[in-house]
Amino acid sequence: MFRNHLKIAFRSLRKSRGFTALNIIGLAAGLAVCLLIVLYVTDELSYDRYNVNADRIYRVDEDAYINNTRFVSANTSKFFGPALVASYPKIQQMVRFRNPGDLLVRKGNDHILEHRFSFADSTIFKVFTLPMIAGDPNTALNNPHSIVIDESAARRYFNSTDVIGRTLEVGSNNTLLKITGVIRDMPEQSQFHFSFIRPLRESYSFNNPSDNDWLSSNYYTYILVQSGTTRAEAQQDVDAIVNLNVGRALQEMFHVSVADLGKAGNHFRYPIIPLTDVHLYSNKSYELEANSNIQFVYIFSVIAVLILLIACVNFMNLSTARSANRAKEVGIRKVAGSSKGQLIIQFLTESILLSLFALILALGIAVLLLPMFNQLAGKSLQPDALLNARFLPILILLVMVVGCLAGSYPAFYLSTFQPIHVLKGKIAAGFKSSWLRSSLVVFQFFISIGLIVSTLVIYRQLNYIRNKEVGFNRDQVLVIHNTWSLGRDGTTNLRKDLLTLAGVTDATVTHDIPTAGGDQYRQPGWFQDASLDARKATFMTTLQVDDHYVPTLGMQIVKGRNFDFAQFPTDSTAVLLNEAAVAMLGAKDPLNLIIYNRADEVKPNQADQTDHFKPLAFHVVGVVKDFNYNSMHDKIYPLVMLVNTLNWGSMAVRFHTNDVVGLVRQVESKFHAVKQGLPFSYSFMDNDFDKLYHAEQQTGQIFISFAVFAILIACLGLFGLVTYAAEQRTKEIGIRKVLGASVSGIVGLLSRDFTMLVGIAALIAFPAAWWAMYKWLETFAYRTEISWWIFLVAGAAALIIALLTVSIQTVRAALANPVKSLRSE
Repeated sequence: MFRNHLKIAFRSLRKSRGFTALNIIGLAAGLAVCLLIVLYVTDELSYDRYNVNADRIYRVDEDAYINNTRFVSANTSKFFGPALVASYPKIQQMVRFRNPGDLLVRKGNDHILEHRFSFADSTIFKVFTLPMIAGDPNTALNNPHSIVIDESAARRYFNSTDVIGRTLEVGSNNTLLKITGVIRDMPEQSQFHFSFIRPLRESYSFNNPSDNDWLSSNYYTYILVQSGTTRAEAQQDVDAIVNLNVGRALQEMFHVSVADLGKAGNHFRYPIIPLTDVHLYSNKSYELEANSNIQFVYIFSVIAVLILLIACVNFMNLSTARSANRAKEVGIRKVAGSSKGQLIIQFLTESILLSLFALILALGIAVLLLPMFNQLAGKSLQPDALLNARFLPILILLVMVVGCLAGSYPAFYLSTFQPIHVLKGKIAAGFKSSWLRSSLVVFQFFISIGLIVSTLVIYRQLNYIRNKEVGFNRDQVLVIHNTWSLGRDGTTNLRKDLLTLAGVTDATVTHDIPTAGGDQYRQPGWFQDASLDARKATFMTTLQVDDHYVPTLGMQIVKGRNFDFAQFPTDSTAVLLNEAAVAMLGAKDPLNLIIYNRADEVKPNQADQTDHFKPLAFHVVGVVKDFNYNSMHDKIYPLVMLVNTLNWGSMAVRFHTNDVVGLVRQVESKFHAVKQGLPFSYSFMDNDFDKLYHAEQQTGQIFISFAVFAILIACLGLFGLVTYAAEQRTKEIGIRKVLGASVSGIVGLLSRDFTMLVGIAALIAFPAAWWAMYKWLETFAYRTEISWWIFLVAGAAALIIALLTVSIQTVRAALANPVKSLRSE
C-alpha cells in the first residue's frame, strides 16, 4: 500500500512541475534558514557541557546592594572555595582563577602578547574536564615555577606537544617557568579559554598572612558538589559561610551587622549559578569572557519557526488553490472505494515527499550560506554538523513535521469532497472564496512587515548611539594597548617622546579607557564621613587616571578644576566626581566635599588576625560632566576618578593630522625605541566604541537577512497564487478585454484583493512590532523613539514588493490575446 502511495505521489508531483518547483523552492528556503538557526541554537545551548560533571559545577558570584547602589560580580573573595570544601561535605571540590588576561611570552628575541593566561588552583583538573596530552594532572601545578600550556601554544612555540621539562620565559621580567603539562585546546563552547595556566599561589599577595578580607572580590570561584546535591542545598552551604565570615567582615569594616543592613534594604549575597547557565544567563562585571544572551536564542528560534511557517503556508495556499484540479481525482477514487483515511495518507505522503526534496535542496543552501551566517552571528559553525549522527534525527523529525504541517490542511480539505458533487461539477473552481487562503497570506505578510519594522528600529537605535553625545570625544584618539609592558619609566618616556611628534596634542596613561569594553569597577566603602558608617556607604565606579585624562579624552570640567600635580602637590589625594555622583551624594557645594575610603591599618601584633581599618580622606577638586563609561545599555553611574600613581595601563593619544598611517608608523617607532622586542598593538577609539555594540550590529544584520528571506518566500507563494488565479480567470479576462477593458483595469482587478490583504497584515503587524521593539529598547538606558514613519516605510515597502510580484503575472495575463482564451467557447 505504501509503495502505491509513493508511486502516485511521484506521478502527481511530476505532473504539476510548476506547482512542485514553487513548493520545493519555498520550503527549501524556509528549511535552510531553520537549519542555520538550529545549528546556532544547538551551539549556544552546548556551552560548557563538554565537562563530564557539568551538571554538578557552580560558580559563586557576588551581589551587593548598599544605599540604592548595586554591584553584581563574577568574583568573590579567595577564602570562599577553601572554606566551603573544609566545612561542608556536600562541596566535593573547588577551583579558583585569578588575573585572567594578557601575558608576555618570549620567543627568540621578541615577546608575544598572549591573551589566554590565568593563575589557577591545581584542583582545576578535578573540577573541569581538561584532558592532558602530556604530564600528570595531579602534580602539574604543584611547583610554584611550573606552567601548563595547551596544544596550540606548544606547537606555536616548540612545533611539538612533547615539551614536558622545557621552559618558557614569561612576563616583562622574563621569569623562567618549567612546562609540566600540555592539555588539549579547550572547546570553542566554553566560557573560558586558557592557553597558559600557572599555580595560583604565585598570584600577587596570595600568601600575605595579613590578608583576611572576606569582602575583596578578586577570584573566580567554582565548586563541584557531590552527586545528588541540589542547587538549593549547595546555596545553603554558601549562605552559611557568608553569615559566618562575611558578616564578621561587614561588622569590622562598616560597623554594622548583616541584620541591620537588611533592615535598611541593603544586602551582601553570594548566589551560585550553574556552570551551564553562565554563557546565556550571566552578564555580570568581570565575566571571564563575553557571554551571549538567552534572548538571542529565543528571538532566533521564534524567527526560524515563523519563516518555516511562511514556507508551510505557501504549500497550504497553493495546494488548496489547486483543489478544483484534483477534485475529480478525489471523486473517482472515492467511487472506486478509497476511504477518507487512505486519501489523507496519500496527500500527506505527497507533502512529506515534497518536504524531503526541499530538505535536500535546503542542505545545499545552508552549506552555501553558512560562511555568511558565521560572519553575521560571530560563530565558526561547520557544515559537517548538518550531517553528523547527532543531527540526523533532527533532520528526519524536521521532514516529518514540515511535511505533516504543510500538508495537513490540504489533505483533510481535499479528502472531504463528496464524489456525487464533484462528478456533477458542483465543486467551485473559483479563487476568491477561500477565507483560509486570505488569512494565510495575511499571516505571511504580518511576519514580513514585523521583521522590516524591527530592522528599521534596530538600525535607528544603532545610529542614535553612534551620534549621541557621550561626554567625551572619541574621534582622532589612538589607543596603544598594554603599555604596562614598558614598565613605569618606559611608559613615562614613551609619553614624552610622543608629545614631540607633530600630530600629537596630548596623551594619557590609564587602565580605564571608556571604550575598552571593560567592567565597571564599583568600589564599596566610599563614605561621607570618617566614621566609615555603612548607612552612609555607597558603590561608585572608580577610575584610576592621570592629570592628562580629562583633556586627552575631551571631557568637560563643569565645576572646579582638573588634577594639577605641579601647582598642587596635595592632588595625590584629590578626586574628581561626575555629576551623577554629586547628585547621589546630595552635595550642594561639591568642591568643599571630603569623601572617605578605608585603608589597612598596621596590626598590633602578628597574632592579631582581625582586620583593622582607618579612614582615608580624599578631597574633591572638580566635577566632570557625565560621560558613558560603558555601553548605553547601562545608565551613567556615580563615578570617582583617583590618581593613577602606578602609571599603569594603556595609553590614549590624541592627534590632529590627515596622515594617520604616517603617524601610526612614527608612534610604533617611538614605542620600539623605548624597548625592543615588545609587540606593538593599537586601535582607534571610535572603532572601539563601535565594537561595544557589535552584538546589536549583528542582530540588525541578521534581522535584515531574515526579513529578506521572509519576504522572498512570501512573494514566492504570492506569485504562485496570482499565477493560479490568473489561470482560473483566463476566460473572464478575455471577455473583459473584448468588451473594452484596459490592461491597467485588469491589472487593478487582479491586484485589488492581494493589496487589501497586505494592508490588513500591516494593521496587525504594526502594534505587535511596536510592542516587541519597545521591549528591546528598554534594555538600553539611552534610546531613540519609535517614530511613526518607520511603520509607514515598512508598510509601503511590503506593499510595493507585493504589487511588483503580483504585477509580473497580472500584466502578462492582461496582455494575453483574448482570442486564444475564448476559442474553446
